[in-house]
Amino acid sequence: MIERLVKGPVITKSAPVVEAALHDDLKRLRADLAGMVGSVIATRDGLLIAADLPSGIEPNGMAALTASQLALGTRIAATGLPADIEFHEVAISSSGGHIVVYSAGPYAALTILAEPSVNLGRLHLESRPLARHIAERLAAVLGTEPR
Repeated sequence: MIERLVKGPVITKSAPVVEAALHDDLKRLRADLAGMVGSVIATRDGLLIAADLPSGIEPNGMAALTASQLALGTRIAATGLPADIEFHEVAISSSGGHIVVYSAGPYAALTILAEPSVNLGRLHLESRPLARHIAERLAAVLGTEPR
């Protein structure tokens, strides 16, 4: 899916290796973070890059929802906050759990699904650096600078 981030021959042959490494990163995060249910990395236009989801949650559908939530959060932030903001994350909390969508640079987003009992501080502490790491990996493959 990384190939679809940009048009033209910008993508290196390392794209499949990066996708596999990102999938491993998601699995490692779930193993390290008690209460985490699953995660998705999606392009900003809703294409799936990597997923570590429980059965019953369709990865491509979650990738599309990730892009929608990222776009909505970015729009709300741009409307209600000073100009020239850089969007970081949006969190949804309910009685059934938490979903947090993190911007992962100019091309992607990271979504984390967690149980109601998860330690949200720890979730952010672990997930924010991963979102930055995802942005750096994708920038390296695309030959651009991460934001």
